[in-house]
Amino acid sequence: MSKGTLFDKVWDLHTVGTLPSGLTQLFIGLHLVHEVTSPQAFAMLREKGLKVLFPERTVATVDHIVPTDNQARPFADSLAEEMIQALEQNCQENNITFYNIGSGSQGIVHVIAPELGITQPGMTIACGDSHTSSHGAFGAIAFGIGTSQVRDVLASQTLALSKLKVRKIEVNGTLNPGVYAKDVILHIIRTLGVKGGVGYGYEFAGTTFEQMNMEERMTVCNMAIEGGARCGYVNPDRVTYDYLKGRDFAPKGADWDQAVVWWESIKSDANAQYDDVVVFDAAEIPPTVTWGITPGQGIGVNQSVPQPEELLEEDRFIAEEAYRYMDLYPGQPIKGTKIDVCFIGSCTNGRISDLREAAKIAKGRHVAEGIKAFVVPGSERVKEEAEAEGLDKIFQEAGFEWREPGCSMCLAMNPDKLEGRQISASSSNRNFKGRQGSSSGRTLLMSPAMVATAAIKGEVSDVRELL
Repeated sequence: MSKGTLFDKVWDLHTVGTLPSGLTQLFIGLHLVHEVTSPQAFAMLREKGLKVLFPERTVATVDHIVPTDNQARPFADSLAEEMIQALEQNCQENNITFYNIGSGSQGIVHVIAPELGITQPGMTIACGDSHTSSHGAFGAIAFGIGTSQVRDVLASQTLALSKLKVRKIEVNGTLNPGVYAKDVILHIIRTLGVKGGVGYGYEFAGTTFEQMNMEERMTVCNMAIEGGARCGYVNPDRVTYDYLKGRDFAPKGADWDQAVVWWESIKSDANAQYDDVVVFDAAEIPPTVTWGITPGQGIGVNQSVPQPEELLEEDRFIAEEAYRYMDLYPGQPIKGTKIDVCFIGSCTNGRISDLREAAKIAKGRHVAEGIKAFVVPGSERVKEEAEAEGLDKIFQEAGFEWREPGCSMCLAMNPDKLEGRQISASSSNRNFKGRQGSSSGRTLLMSPAMVATAAIKGEVSDVRELL
């Protein structure tokens, strides 16, 4: 069993007790809620006559269902309007801080909590959303939970969980030009598999992660869940503290100095014990594209769709399904695959640094004829910063649509959807069947710069050719 890791330290510090079932009752320091997984949870509290135990530890925003073209109320989608009204009411009744549209701080939940400084090292964090693992970039232990668990946290500020094993994933060296954090995590998932992390928390370490900024680290931790891990984290360091200092909810003055001392103390010990260690060489990671229907079905942009015999036997069945669904054949080069829609955004890649990298590709070029390309900032603050830098103008002049903040086409619980058999180049996190709004639509995951390249070329292309 692991010992002396950040995961072990944070877990032990937040353990309330051991339940008769053997599960740990874990205190949750921060609970993030949005409009999709919370209405039923609040309704369950009302049915039991319960109140939110620690409303000051809960923060809400609206992101999944908001339209990104026209956010005038009431929303055109009556169900979306009903969901946002429910969240507004639940937050008001329970005295919960709510960052609504127009507040200046609304956006995707996993974007706004870090940028506001609410997410901090050493926390336990829960949210009714799979990609809560994003917050692990700060040295927090962050879990995606279901609606019944949202209810439990609202009522008790605790969760009943089994303690995870810890796998250390080291990536060392400097990434080649045109290779980004998104490529790193797609490469890790491709290698270890979508079930490789089941029962584990992932600690991301090594010189490559030390060189990454906080937004890059968030991209990697965001997709830890896609590799089967329950959470992923990076030990806090000077990069973490420089990002947090001065943000709205970060400690101030003497409290800041004390906080940094404590944050340093929870880092994994130099002699920490891990349940498993895997090492990667950054120089071997190429710009990566998914070709199939799981995030683990990825290849380098200059590689071909794998032959069945090249795959592990347990992966061949899903590969056969992916060939049929994606209309791709074994041995087919992924480069040159025609694209219909290009989406830059999501909790994985909708932050300011993502938009800057995509804008470098878009500047002075134009979207190919017939391609629908659009950019969705991750939050109102990201949108404001991007517009102050003129990124919106760069994208618009290149033929991209510039939208309002939201989850958008990542999961298409809003008007942004694929139609029919359209194929999308997407900077989001999942390429499941029907994920982007069409039951037959197809998704290729890649970095924002690669999406911008696909938009310019009209097909899957190597970003390095445009750098």
